[in-house]
Amino acid sequence: MEKTQQQLNYERVASAIQYIQDNFQHTPSLEEIAEHVHLSPFHFQRLFSDWAGTSPKKFLQYTQVSFAKRLLKEEQRSLFDTHMITGMSSTSRLHDLFIQIEGMTPAEYKQGGEGLEIAYSFQQTPFGKCLIASTEKGICFMAFVDDAQESLADLRKNFAKATLHEQETALHKEALALFTKDGNDLKAIKLHLKGTPFQLKVWQALLQIPLGEISSYKAIAEKIEQPTASRAVGTAIGQNPIAFLIPCHRVLQSSGGIGGYRWKPIRKSAMLGWEFAQTDKQ
Repeated sequence: MEKTQQQLNYERVASAIQYIQDNFQHTPSLEEIAEHVHLSPFHFQRLFSDWAGTSPKKFLQYTQVSFAKRLLKEEQRSLFDTHMITGMSSTSRLHDLFIQIEGMTPAEYKQGGEGLEIAYSFQQTPFGKCLIASTEKGICFMAFVDDAQESLADLRKNFAKATLHEQETALHKEALALFTKDGNDLKAIKLHLKGTPFQLKVWQALLQIPLGEISSYKAIAEKIEQPTASRAVGTAIGQNPIAFLIPCHRVLQSSGGIGGYRWKPIRKSAMLGWEFAQTDKQ
């Protein structure tokens, strides 16, 4: 399948971000980064700014570990407890205002989705192609795609006994709207999730991390009142079936390091930098 311009743009930007992170110690120049992605400095600067909403230099500041550490220790506050107490910042749009979780029934969970009708479609996002799937109750799966067949197999594994058919739905379009920079016309998004009570609790906590903010596994464990369960929380986060909408990419290591990500750490870095850039302009 031929790649779209949006997908090609993301791949170039991701390659540039990877190059910056691999070489940040000697602070690569605009010319060096542009050469790495086979563009002139002028065209690279314009492409990057159009995609990220900020310059490559400032984006580097957003994605460097030192910046993450500064955010984690800002004002000596806990990682995101302040936001839990005060609610939404007046300058930030939060995912959780638009997203509601509904767990599948015990029967649906146990039976591997038997009797469920699931519609799926492949869509383009600022971070590459993604697979979105939904039941009549809401989005049940969303994953960034590097290999379409592999992603589809992952969906089938999650819902082994469900009936799948390729069809774009209104739910898919509404989910894509959350990638836009203007959230004024967003509609509420419902998620229909297959998970244990513990997983659902962790995923709900992830929704409470504001756009442009970050947390840690330890902080999530404390939020769900299981402070010794950091490892189990990390496992539940790694099993999150809804990329981006449930923002597991906003969870870093306690040291401030980026850490792993189910859909590639470099994509996680790109998403964080992109979100920091959006909130920095508000």
